[in-house]
Order: sequence, then C-alpha cells, then structure tokens
Amino acid sequence: MAEFIKIYEENPNPKEIKRVVKTLREGGVIIYPSDTVYALGCDIKNNRAMERVAQLRGVKLEKANFSFVCENLSNLSDYVKQIDTPTFKLLKRNLPGPYTFILPGNNNLPTVFKKKKEVGIRVPNNAITLAIVRELGNPIISTSIKDEDEVIEYTTDPELIYEKWDNLVDVVIDGGYGGNIASTVVDLTGPEPIVVREGKGSLEL
Repeated sequence: MAEFIKIYEENPNPKEIKRVVKTLREGGVIIYPSDTVYALGCDIKNNRAMERVAQLRGVKLEKANFSFVCENLSNLSDYVKQIDTPTFKLLKRNLPGPYTFILPGNNNLPTVFKKKKEVGIRVPNNAITLAIVRELGNPIISTSIKDEDEVIEYTTDPELIYEKWDNLVDVVIDGGYGGNIASTVVDLTGPEPIVVREGKGSLEL
C-alpha cells in the first residue's frame, strides 16, 4: 500500500517533505506533481529504485530516458560537461520552468547511465518538487506517468493516480490537480537548440 500524502504547493509542509525524502533515501519510488504532469521519481543515487522505475515504465534501465530533476542550475556541473555562456543564459532564462533540456553528460553520471552521452535536465517550477530535491540533497530521476503508446490523457487527478498506482509505488503525493501537457524537450548538445518535443514550455527560447 502506498502512502497518500497531501502537500500544498503554496506552502509545502516541511514535515511531509521529510517523510517523502525518508522514503526516497530508503530506496522508495514516489509519484509527485511537477509544473507539467505527475511523474514517477526516485533517488538518483539508488540503483535498485531506478530499476523499479524502469520496470514500471517497461523499459531497460540502461536504455531509459529519465530526466534528472535538479533544485537549480548549481547542480548542473555535477552531471553535465562544461557549457558555454549562451547555453547557460538560455537555461537561466527558462528555468525553473516546463522544459527538459538535453545536455552533454559528464563522467559523474550514475553508473547505469555511463554509456549515455547526454542527460535531460529538469528544474520544474513547482515548490513541492523543489523542496523534495533540496531536502534530499541531490537530484531525483523523473519520468511522466503517462505511457507514450496510450492515447489517454495524462492522469491529472491525484486520487485516481493513487487508485491506479497504489500497489506499485511507495508514496503518492497529492499536490492538487496536475496538468496534462508534458514539458517541452530541447536538445542543447549541438550548435543550435533543437526542439525535440513541443510541450508546455513556449518555443520562444
């Protein structure tokens, strides 16, 4: 049975945030709100938890395209190669926000992602998510709970999400109704930014 924890975005309760982080540190998998859609997440430092998330999404972990959710841009150098000033300015202008930016990964990527040349970075404009990452002290991985193959809308109602995922995850956070449009994915690994998926973030980068 998953815990169902209500957290208000206007003022996330530190006690509830600590409960969620304790679960993450123990290798738990959570479903949490973001500035786009509800997502599955776990501690980036816990391989077993990442395996579980990959299994839930029906993909092999080393092939999974999970995003890293960071608290702010200062975490970037932990996982991303040196970026130039224009790229940094573009990130600074648009984050926190509904974007996933693909950047060249460095050698500090978790072992399972070592073969990956790039990494998707998210800094969602959502106080609950940012409070969790801040309390945890390192990024969490993120993958939306929608299945790309299904035509159904993103699940936006936390109670329905809880009903569906109750036996599969450890915590479902009720942070209010979620959106149903995913983040805009922008590839910054080449000379020019390329929009890989149009989503909630404006394309006026």
